[in-house]
Amino acid sequence: MRELLARLFKRPGLAAEMVAASLFANVLALASPLFVIQVLNRYVAHGVDATLATLTGGVAIAIVLELAFRQIRLRFAGAINAPHDRSLAAAGFGTLTQTKIAALEQLPAGLRREMISGAEKIQAAYTPANIAALFDVPFALMFIGVLYLLNPTLAMIVAGFVVFGFSVSVLTSASLRQPTRELQAASSRRAGLVGSTLVAGDTLRAFNGGNYIRDLWMKETGAFQKLARAIAQRQGFVQTLGMSIQALMSACVIAVGAMQVVSGHMDVGAMIGANILAARALGPIIRLASMSEAFAKARQGANMLREFAKLPMERGQGTALSNYKGTIEFQDLAFAHPGDKSPLFESVNLKLEPGSLLVFTGSNGSGKTTLARLCAGLLEPSRGRVLVDDVDLAQVAPEWWRRQICYMPQEPKFIDGTLADNIRLANPTLGEAALGDIIDRAGLRKFIDQSSDGVETRLVNQGATLSLGIRRRLALARALATAGQLLIIDEPTEGLDRDGAQHVIDIVNTMTGRKRTVMVFTDDPQILQTAPHFVDLDAKPVPRLVRRAANEHSSDHSTPAPASEDTPDSKNQAALDIIAGNA
Repeated sequence: MRELLARLFKRPGLAAEMVAASLFANVLALASPLFVIQVLNRYVAHGVDATLATLTGGVAIAIVLELAFRQIRLRFAGAINAPHDRSLAAAGFGTLTQTKIAALEQLPAGLRREMISGAEKIQAAYTPANIAALFDVPFALMFIGVLYLLNPTLAMIVAGFVVFGFSVSVLTSASLRQPTRELQAASSRRAGLVGSTLVAGDTLRAFNGGNYIRDLWMKETGAFQKLARAIAQRQGFVQTLGMSIQALMSACVIAVGAMQVVSGHMDVGAMIGANILAARALGPIIRLASMSEAFAKARQGANMLREFAKLPMERGQGTALSNYKGTIEFQDLAFAHPGDKSPLFESVNLKLEPGSLLVFTGSNGSGKTTLARLCAGLLEPSRGRVLVDDVDLAQVAPEWWRRQICYMPQEPKFIDGTLADNIRLANPTLGEAALGDIIDRAGLRKFIDQSSDGVETRLVNQGATLSLGIRRRLALARALATAGQLLIIDEPTEGLDRDGAQHVIDIVNTMTGRKRTVMVFTDDPQILQTAPHFVDLDAKPVPRLVRRAANEHSSDHSTPAPASEDTPDSKNQAALDIIAGNA
């Protein structure tokens, strides 16, 4: 009911017109029982054809007008729903795109999908037809009131059936809450299995995991179907009970009405008309009970959306510098994953000036990718600060910051769109000439020329069918679209052939030559052999800065010193030459 009120209060004018249309439609619905009463009492008794023609013409007009008002009411309900449904869908998907990624990663993929589907379940319950049916419920009292004027005894009987039917509706709705919640959880687990099967298709086949995941699927499907059957059986019982209530009420009205006729307290016409009025009074209540399952799912969907909305969101606003120069600094930086006993790294103090090049290295799990994501503003430090041109990154507008960086992740992901859409993702206004230049710089020209539709070739399954080398070239092109002052590149040569690695080298050389800051994250030993200095993330818990001079290096386990002091352009080139050798 909260959802219904929210929709109505957003469009109070249309809601008032719906009330008026409902009033007219239900008043006009009185024409049918009154017609029956008049025909039986006047025409049958006297046989005047003119009377029958007048009554028939009048009821026909009333029926047409009732239909018109009900259609008008449906249009009003649709108009009320349209903006609310759009905002509901936008809010759900907007939450998915704006929630802090660290919080999202704590949720199973299936649960995330179910949270988003909550908006669809709400829309399925609050259709224009269902809203119109809800507006008819209060008018049951009007039909009981008219029935009371005909015969108080019959009115009391019908009122009892209406109260019983309404109680059944409320109890059914309450009884479906727990099964619906359990069904939602089972659906989430099944969605997770489907996602795993789609993403890890090669893995399942290569390691003969098909039987194992099929067993899991059948187990979860069995639980899901058992719950679905229980809910369907309960809802089916309610619908059957509703029909039985209607039939029993009609029998009671006819039986008691017949007694009233015999005793002289009412005539036959009034008895038949009372039966029609009783059906009109009980009909909306029975319809309400039949919608219990849809409303239970909608309630669960709304709860899921509310829980989803409680997740921490990225800032929508913040500082935006007029001209980011490329300085990035760590002050007492530390990070620990939720639930970990010890930090991944801590007490990192480091400053890179514009034009600096610094390599970060370490074994798998040492924190290379985590640190890269911290610099991109995707994660937040557990302690300390990341400063950009002496401004705390926590105070900077995320949207602005991501336009200042060129970020190439280790495992690039893409959207289901064209190649051009993916490259322009961070810069939708990128022109055709600039797009072509970026494609050449990233080494994508040959692949695009061989594609059927060029840059308009569409990716499917988030680009999973592309080779790793092409995905990384595409990710590099996407990174370059921002023309940012800071290049963050995770595993620059992974999956690339010699030509691809050379394109990366050229880009890094170009950026450092233009006084742009470059941060390279890699565990490739060949890159490290000639790096003038690098940060070793394997040193725990405080990373160390390793410096080299004249084929020697010294290790300093203290806090890393400013990298800009040891990064002249000649040393940048030396560090890049080894990347070419690795290719």
